[in-house]
Amino acid sequence: MALCKISVSVCQFATSDHMPVALGRNQPLKKEKPKWKSDYPMTDGQLRSKRDEFWDTAPAFEGRKEIWDALKAAAHAFESNDHELAQAIIDGANITLPHGALTECYDELGNRYQLPVYCLAPPINMIEEKSDIETLEIPEPPPNSGYEAQLRLRLSTGRDLRLAVRSTDTVYHMKRRLHAAEGVEPASQRWFFSGRPLTDKMKLEELKIPKDYVVQVIMSQPLQNPTPVEN
Repeated sequence: MALCKISVSVCQFATSDHMPVALGRNQPLKKEKPKWKSDYPMTDGQLRSKRDEFWDTAPAFEGRKEIWDALKAAAHAFESNDHELAQAIIDGANITLPHGALTECYDELGNRYQLPVYCLAPPINMIEEKSDIETLEIPEPPPNSGYEAQLRLRLSTGRDLRLAVRSTDTVYHMKRRLHAAEGVEPASQRWFFSGRPLTDKMKLEELKIPKDYVVQVIMSQPLQNPTPVEN
């Protein structure tokens, strides 16, 4: 659901006579939180990972880093129901809200910033985080079952690597393989493919990931034994 961030003028032009049309006056931040439903039931950990992924990449788009930092702080205050703090941050950074919402903002230079709704409120179909007991109940695949494969991973550090796996491996077992290779605990790994979080019980053969397609891995602890980057 991540939206594109583009730089635009504070005015748009009508197609009929090319006269400038103002985007609208600045509106105070509305207190109502957006209500939305995720394409799939989402745990709190998956929501945090999705937000981290957005905020880690947002400054790479057009716009100013200090504005992205202010928007992140304002979004956190907004979700925490500290409406006055959120408004103060917005005003202090000279951010304009044409519709009174953080989903569309402009800085004083006319750069446009768009925050996805998942950074402002949790979905209505949140589910509870699975317990460690459930993870332990995932059965081991039979030895040498399925076929061998090379899975291409892109770590949150920016490195790419290929992981030797088997088609009958679950995501949890592939996390354990990555732990053995890189020293990152399975509980500290969040796996995504095409923007979709991968749960521990999913099997590789069920995911149908095309060859050489990249699986993103968000890690919450540094690598202990980093290996050379693959080209």
